[in-house]
Amino acid sequence: MAQAEAHDPELYDVTWPVREGIPVWPGDTPCGICWTMLRSQGESVNVAELRMSAHTGTHADGPYHVSDEGIRIGAAPLRAYLGPAVLVDVGERGRIDVELVERVLAAGPVERVLFRTGAWTDPDLFPTGFPAPEPDAARALVRAGVRLVGTDAPSVDPFDSQELETHRVLGEGSVAILENLRLDGVPAGRYELIALPLRLVEADASLVRAVLRPL
Repeated sequence: MAQAEAHDPELYDVTWPVREGIPVWPGDTPCGICWTMLRSQGESVNVAELRMSAHTGTHADGPYHVSDEGIRIGAAPLRAYLGPAVLVDVGERGRIDVELVERVLAAGPVERVLFRTGAWTDPDLFPTGFPAPEPDAARALVRAGVRLVGTDAPSVDPFDSQELETHRVLGEGSVAILENLRLDGVPAGRYELIALPLRLVEADASLVRAVLRPL
């Protein structure tokens, strides 16, 4: 469950904790964390080594993820990952379709839309069934000038999708993508989003530390 910071109860950390054994997309690199130096073994410092996919936990997909012509995540414009956002509860509807998107857009101007689907019912079990924005819904978001689309699900496309059409629609529309947000326990509404990717020169994606602050 996402938690408000103890020193700032209205700052929600919506990032999955990264740990060994965190579920990853089937076939992707498991998360490994080991110690190359330890003070308990006579070293002057503790130093950790990390081995993981760029898609581990809460992360940003860059355009290069689905297009050889797309930019790498380290070159992605940062402004998309910082600013006003609206959190939408998909609920029992079970679909992220044009009707839902039009309802969101009708409520007022929006630059970033985050969808809570409840995909992760078990934090130790990778979900393979979850609502994803339908391509027509993604096109509506692009036409509306939305700069970022986020979801608490592992992907903005269905698990078994091979075409990854929503990824492509958003990428071609210069819309940033966040996946695996941790949105349970955060009330639906308007927030300031801060979720900056690392400046990884070659990678297609990057882990982020995502937080929401009510507006």
